[in-house]
Amino acid sequence: MTGSAGLGDAGTFGEEGDAGLLSPVSASPLVGALTGDRAVLAAILAVESGWAAVLEKAGLAPAGSAAVVSAAAEPGRYSVAGIARRAQGGGNPVIPLLADLRKNVQALDGTGIGAGRAVHTSLTSQDVLDTALMLLARNAVEALLGDLKRTSAALASLAEEHADALCVGRSLTQYSLPFTFGLRAAQWFHGVAAAGRQLEGLAYPVQFGGAAGTLAAGTVLASGSSSTPFSLADALAAQLGLAAAPAPWHTNRLVVTSLGNALAAVLDAFGKIAADVLFLSRPEVGELAEPRAAGRGVSSAMPQKQNPVLSVLVRSAALQAPQLVAQLHLAAANFNDERPDAAWHTEWPALRQLLALALGAAGHIRELTGGLQAFPDAMRRNLDLAGPLLLAEGVGAAVAPLLGAKDGLTGKEQLQAMVDQTLQAPSGEQAATYRKLLRDAVPAGVLTDLRLEELLSPASYLGEAANISRRILAAFPEYAAPPEPSLTDANGDPRG
Repeated sequence: MTGSAGLGDAGTFGEEGDAGLLSPVSASPLVGALTGDRAVLAAILAVESGWAAVLEKAGLAPAGSAAVVSAAAEPGRYSVAGIARRAQGGGNPVIPLLADLRKNVQALDGTGIGAGRAVHTSLTSQDVLDTALMLLARNAVEALLGDLKRTSAALASLAEEHADALCVGRSLTQYSLPFTFGLRAAQWFHGVAAAGRQLEGLAYPVQFGGAAGTLAAGTVLASGSSSTPFSLADALAAQLGLAAAPAPWHTNRLVVTSLGNALAAVLDAFGKIAADVLFLSRPEVGELAEPRAAGRGVSSAMPQKQNPVLSVLVRSAALQAPQLVAQLHLAAANFNDERPDAAWHTEWPALRQLLALALGAAGHIRELTGGLQAFPDAMRRNLDLAGPLLLAEGVGAAVAPLLGAKDGLTGKEQLQAMVDQTLQAPSGEQAATYRKLLRDAVPAGVLTDLRLEELLSPASYLGEAANISRRILAAFPEYAAPPEPSLTDANGDPRG
């Protein structure tokens, strides 16, 4: 009984594709619609349909062919699961899909115009699949950029709102220097905006090379016409809204690795935000909190829990990206001969998973940053807990020149000894200890009480924090401005 149920479930799974049961970060209707199996199938069919239109317009296919092929290329006519199973025969999904497409074209060619001659003529399966994946990537990245820009705008707003909110900076897990939450948000913004620009700079070129990248079949096809293989390739690019390519890129995979690098950069920037929020929202830190929503952050056992699940999901995506990009580079370095063997095949799932992770994470980070709760009072509490030694660097720069040599120690060495002595005092007494040591070391006539208190004030040692924040926001004005409202929620569902 159990075995039968399993087989039935497997059949359903094959038709629906991966629902994301073990990848909740990308389990949304939007991600599925843009990167799922049916989206891949639709992209392949769009390439074949677009090619038929190009051939008919160039006079290289019978009049009316494009309409017949377009009707036959309706994705709903095809079984994703069936094509996937049959793809094992030829090693890629284009081959079985073409067989079904040709049958459908023949069935719909009621007047017998020979529309089948417009299907796949002079193309090879790599032309079609590479071009289809460019279509898939372009559509997914367009949606990704929408969420990314909403995230960057929310971060810019946080940076401006909390420009003067003092907090403690940390390095190697320890207190370092006074900081501001405004600068922290601006640095988050910097990562997201820079990654966004990298993503926007990508091109999605059509692939058109024929069986071995020489355009031999395309040359034969275009002979006797005013077309050339290059003009036909450019026309296909225009038909699909892709970039024209100066030459076939069968074995030069920079297009793919550049896309992978840009997606990983986006997830790196998202991951940095998530990692910070996860730490800063710990109860013992309490400086930030994720936006609440019914049913989110719950525990199966502990009803009091409010887990920062948005950050958890985003970070899970960021941690998966490097291995997927490495797979793309590994494949690119092993594209042997003029048509590769298994290296090409390993690109497909890695690239699609990267798109799905980035797109899924973008929806969650958009919601996280749009509703992030900041608690300046808690930030100041933690800053005060760090104590006056947080200012030791600035104090040293100002006071060391005022100290003459004593007991064979330079001014800098004397100050280090004060820090060491302060660290031996109980934590509740360190502030008073450090002040007294400094006061005893430098006469009031040389260092006034007012100047000493100024040196021990966190607000006096922020360097150029405010200007750094302003410069970052000014460097990416298109990412700081609020974009148009999103039409979907974090799950990709339409907003009410």
